[in-house]
Amino acid sequence: MKKLFAALLTILVLAPSVPATGKGKADLVIRHATIVDVEKERLIPDQAVVTAGDRILAVGPDAEIAGEWNAARSLDAGNRYLIPGLWDMHVHFGGGPDLIAENQALLPLYVAHGITTVRDCSGDLPYDVLSWRQQIADGKLFGPTLLSSGPKIEGIKPVWKGTLETGSEAEVDQAIAKLKDLKVDFVKITDSTLKPELFLYAVKQARAAGLNTSGHIPMALTLGQAVDAGLSSVEHLDYALNAGVKDEAAIAADYAAGRIDRAEASRRLDQGYDPAFAVQGFRHLAEKGVFVTPTLNGSRIIAYLDREDHAKDEYLAYIGPGLRKTYEWRVQRAAKATPEQVQARHEQFEVTAAVLPLLQKAGVTIIGGTDAGFLNSFNYPGIGLHDELSLYVRYGLTPAQALASVTRAGPAWFGKLDRYGSVTVGKVADLVLLNGNPMEDIAATRAIHAVVLRGQVQDRGALDNMMSDTRAKVAAWDKQAQAGGK
Repeated sequence: MKKLFAALLTILVLAPSVPATGKGKADLVIRHATIVDVEKERLIPDQAVVTAGDRILAVGPDAEIAGEWNAARSLDAGNRYLIPGLWDMHVHFGGGPDLIAENQALLPLYVAHGITTVRDCSGDLPYDVLSWRQQIADGKLFGPTLLSSGPKIEGIKPVWKGTLETGSEAEVDQAIAKLKDLKVDFVKITDSTLKPELFLYAVKQARAAGLNTSGHIPMALTLGQAVDAGLSSVEHLDYALNAGVKDEAAIAADYAAGRIDRAEASRRLDQGYDPAFAVQGFRHLAEKGVFVTPTLNGSRIIAYLDREDHAKDEYLAYIGPGLRKTYEWRVQRAAKATPEQVQARHEQFEVTAAVLPLLQKAGVTIIGGTDAGFLNSFNYPGIGLHDELSLYVRYGLTPAQALASVTRAGPAWFGKLDRYGSVTVGKVADLVLLNGNPMEDIAATRAIHAVVLRGQVQDRGALDNMMSDTRAKVAAWDKQAQAGGK
């Protein structure tokens, strides 16, 4: 009886306040929207969505719902298409402390492109990003909701900066304890100098601490070993490709023993890939609940730099001069390739991209993520996610499957589908109003009429202002850089 009374009390407390006579109060009512039900791949026409604060209070036929609420603001959707906010699940901030302002200027670009949540996969400014995460949550800084790994776990003296260096199990334990204290959202583990056995140990210990894990799998390990240790997501599609290599274990063992170098190991892995064999490995990923973040757009850009130099890209105007300079590293490396190496780059990308529908068919959840940020040449924050979606459809996903990768997969990975991923009562009011139907043409995600971020409407004018403000900042930085170079 006590449990029943408590349940009824909870319902009364949480239920929106609607007087017996008169209208319930709300902050926003969106009228005449066509809701895109991503989960069930259907459209629900002429709906009203009511919000208060950052939550959705009511959803239903416009004729029934709209009249029941007295909202401070009304937005007529004009039968446009309303989707949950987009999630970019693989971004980076970095380039050193001198580029903090340039990185922070990227935050509005995400919102301007309908991205309401981003997963920061660590760079060399991890503590700054964690600070931004809190400032955004407190309403002191404008930007998408930030979910961050904080500093990544690495070995001793790694290539990557902004890491927690570990050379023993005790140091891994200390690193995970520190990450717990920092209240990170997940753990990123990379393989620059981290010992393979410590990689597996870090994955196991992080999972034991209740944290999801993602990372770059050491060459001396198989994909299966990392998955069996508890890896939550495979970042970058080329790592998933290894599931289709029959001799993967032998190649990993040869590399671990020093019998072959990284280049030879990579060559043997590339040559050994068998799509038919891969299906079995991909099913293992699905059975273990491991998600895959393809980051195809960044790979495509580098693979085809010989055909596109990006010198006239419109979006360069939104990237600060310091961040643009970090692009040179990959550009210069790509420029040194022989014609044979360039052709191999093209072929490898096409083979890798063809894995996408195989993963989907095997039941693996695909996460939309760009790898946008410093170092990753011409992979632009914001628009990059829409480019990623276009590639998903080009290489075999349906528009509905692609849309799910950026609206539902992220919340599912974080265990937050109770709060995100659909336009339903009780969910966070992160919404994007599109001019076209993304279930028919994924390019419709680019034509944004308005964004609702944590319950606050950002109309087309506001979104345009975000873009122009960032562009003006970059122009000022360019001017300063040119003056300094004289």
